Amino acid sequence: MARHLGSDRNATTASTEGETVTERRPAGTAPARPDHEPQPPAPGGAPTSAAERANPGNRAADFGIDTTARTTGEAVRGYLRGLRSGELGSLPALLGLAALFVLFTVLDSGGTFPSLLNLANLLQQGAGPTIIAMGLVFVLLTGEIDLAAGTASGLAAALMALHLTSGGNMLGATGSVVFVILVVVMLVAAGLAALVRVWAGAVVSVLTAVVLVVGVPANPWLEMLLAVGVGVVIGCLTGFLVARVGMPSFVVTLALFITWQGVILQLIGDGGTLALRDPVINAVANGNLSTLGSWALFVLAAGGYAAVLLLRQRRRLSTGLVAQPTGLVLIKIGAVVVLGALATFALVQDRSPGVIAISGVPYVVPVVLVLLVLGTYVLDRTRFGRHVYAVGGNREAARRAGIDVVRIRASVFVIASAFAAVGAIVYSSKIGSVNPAAGGGNTLLFAVGAAVIGGTSLFGGRGRISNAVIGGTVLATVQNGLGLLKQPAAVVFVVTGLVLLLAAAVDVLSRRRSAATGR
Repeated sequence: MARHLGSDRNATTASTEGETVTERRPAGTAPARPDHEPQPPAPGGAPTSAAERANPGNRAADFGIDTTARTTGEAVRGYLRGLRSGELGSLPALLGLAALFVLFTVLDSGGTFPSLLNLANLLQQGAGPTIIAMGLVFVLLTGEIDLAAGTASGLAAALMALHLTSGGNMLGATGSVVFVILVVVMLVAAGLAALVRVWAGAVVSVLTAVVLVVGVPANPWLEMLLAVGVGVVIGCLTGFLVARVGMPSFVVTLALFITWQGVILQLIGDGGTLALRDPVINAVANGNLSTLGSWALFVLAAGGYAAVLLLRQRRRLSTGLVAQPTGLVLIKIGAVVVLGALATFALVQDRSPGVIAISGVPYVVPVVLVLLVLGTYVLDRTRFGRHVYAVGGNREAARRAGIDVVRIRASVFVIASAFAAVGAIVYSSKIGSVNPAAGGGNTLLFAVGAAVIGGTSLFGGRGRISNAVIGGTVLATVQNGLGLLKQPAAVVFVVTGLVLLLAAAVDVLSRRRSAATGR
């Protein structure tokens, strides 16, 4: 029997009638006590017993004062209590990001860092690793690691570029032996995905093989879908080996990291380069929305955010649960509206006056926003997302509760590799080509670093998709700022490593603090 209260990262395990029960509860809540014991509701509105969950009306009668929105002061005090108990979330990363912006603005005497052109360029530079990091959050939440995400993205980019440059004739571009191996691997991946009941992965793998066999003519939209399909194929293989065979994810993904690097070298050739000259693909990381499109994106994003917060508050109040105070909700909405309006206004200005007109929100911004919304919805609002947190919090308890642990563990690798493929599209679009080093080097390290720096735990069970976005922005800022200060690569690597080390230390210390306070 499993009781999952929301999709937050904390878990409490208890033994009930010989069975381990896992409860998902929001940050800052206390473990559930026996239903017959009177208790105040948990901050954040989580029901504290099975009886209350079954009949929220009784809860409203017993604790009438708690069925209305808390005051803003009470919400702030609850948040501060969570911080003192080790529930830091993304706060350290946000504070660090603000400090970095101030530091580089002061140190850059030429004023290049805070310029509109550089800030837009920073968004475009950091989008690729950030998207890969967003996929890795799913894997990290289950307590696993994917060291092959970088080269998986490189392989997806290589096949996309090869299919584009060959006009869709992959047989002629790769040779019969390599072509047959590619198709067989895709079909095998589909079969393995079916064995672990990842049906979406199986279907996508088959369709990807069909595209290669039929020889569908090159098309920029098809090429991008093909890249994602290749990512799914890789994820199916990885997920099966880890979840079904039971091999350690570190060993499996390290081996595949090397393997995919060899495949990329075989496809492109030592010292070779595949140019991407398609205007649609090149625009993904280099193009910008029009002024009207930029403001439309702002209205859609801000309006959607406001609607989600207000509807969530209304739904909780209607069911007798503690909700965020209206004042706090309005403050959050106001902050997003003001910051979003300022950012949009700045980006629609001409960022390169006197040279060539460049204005508008970069295309990568809506791409990242769409992936952020989808990923957040999956983790926070679906049964699959709750199961991901449950597996990461306590795998054995999740298994006893009836969760298909094998399927969940396999699925997160499929998702991670699909995100890696999207990141590959953005990155290859930025540089306009694919070479044998694609996805290698520091791509994976920066992606994992972005997830961890943003607040995702390496121990599993705690993290959000937004953590990767924040962490990716931090790393992009470090590299961009040090580059403008003309620091050598050695300094960039050292500083980046120290930032990652600091983030890991904060994660360990916050977990220790949470354990000490019983959270």
